[in-house]
Amino acid sequence: MREIKSYLSQDLIAFEKTFNEAVQSHVSLLDKIMKYIVKTKGKQLRPMFVILSAKLCGPVNERTYRAASLIELLHTATLVHDDVVDDANKRRSFFSINALWKNKIAVLVGDYLLSKGLLLSLNNKDFKILEILATAVKEMSEGELLQIEKARKLDITEEIYFEIIHGKTASLISSACGAGTFSSTDDEAKSDIMKQFGQKVGIAFQIKDDLFDYGKADVGKPTGNDIKEKKMTLPLIYTLNKCSKEVKNKIIQIFKNPNKKKSEVSYVIQTVIEHGGIAYAETKMLGFIDEAFELLNKFPDNEAKVHLKNLVNYSVERKY
Repeated sequence: MREIKSYLSQDLIAFEKTFNEAVQSHVSLLDKIMKYIVKTKGKQLRPMFVILSAKLCGPVNERTYRAASLIELLHTATLVHDDVVDDANKRRSFFSINALWKNKIAVLVGDYLLSKGLLLSLNNKDFKILEILATAVKEMSEGELLQIEKARKLDITEEIYFEIIHGKTASLISSACGAGTFSSTDDEAKSDIMKQFGQKVGIAFQIKDDLFDYGKADVGKPTGNDIKEKKMTLPLIYTLNKCSKEVKNKIIQIFKNPNKKKSEVSYVIQTVIEHGGIAYAETKMLGFIDEAFELLNKFPDNEAKVHLKNLVNYSVERKY
C-alpha cells in the first residue's frame, strides 16, 4: 500500500483538495462535522481505484479528481446513514456521526454529502460519470433492502448472496473503476470493461470482509457481528448446505434468537470452520480475483496496471 500511495502521492493531494472544497459549508455546525469526517476518512481505496483506472487508459485530469471526490462523497454518505440504521457508535475506531451529534443530524449530514456529490458533477457537466455513480447508489440501496428482506426469512441461497453483495459493495467499486476510466478516455467500451473488473474485485472485497467475522483479529467491528445481526454470509450459506439437518436446525434457531449468547455465536463460528465454510469462501474469493485480472489483461501493460493489481491483492490480503 505504501508503494501505491507513493505512486499516487500528487494525485491524492489533488483529490483531497477537490474533496475538501466540495464539502465546505457556511453553516458552522456542518463545517465542524465535515472537518471531523475529513480527519477520520478511511484508507481511500475507492478514490485510488478511480485514479488508477484513469491512469491505466489515459492522462489524469480534473474530471478524474472530481470522479474520485464524488465516489468518496457518496460512500461517506452511505456510511453515515448505515451507522444510523445499525445504531452503531463507532466507525473505523472513531465515534460515528450519530454517536456524537445524534441521529437527526447524522441523517441530514448524509443527505448533505449526497447533494454535494451530485452538484460537484452537475456543475461541471460530468453527466456520464454522474450516471455511473447514480446507478451504483440505486444498486446499493437494492442490495441492502434485499439483504434485510432475506434476513427475516433466513432463506438466502448462494445465488441471492451474490446478488446482494453485487449491489451492497461491488457496485461502488465497479462504478469507481468505470468512472475513472471514462474520465481519461470518454470511451464507454473501456469503461464498461473496467466496471466489470471492479464488480469482480468488489465481490471479492466483500467476501474478505465477511471472513473477518469468523476471525479473531481487531478489524474495527466485533467478531461474530454479522451472526448477531442475522446476516447470512457465504461461509455460513455453504455450511448450512453441508451440515446435518440437526446442526442446521440448531444454527437457524440461534439466528432467530434476537439475544444471542456468546457461546451460541462461538458455536456457529466453530461449526462453519469445521465444515469448510472458510476455505470454500476463500477459494471463491480468489476465483473472482482471477476473473478480474483476466479483464485487466485486456489493457496494455503500464505502471498503473501494476499498481492496480497490487491494490486488488491488498484488498483481499488486508488484515482489517
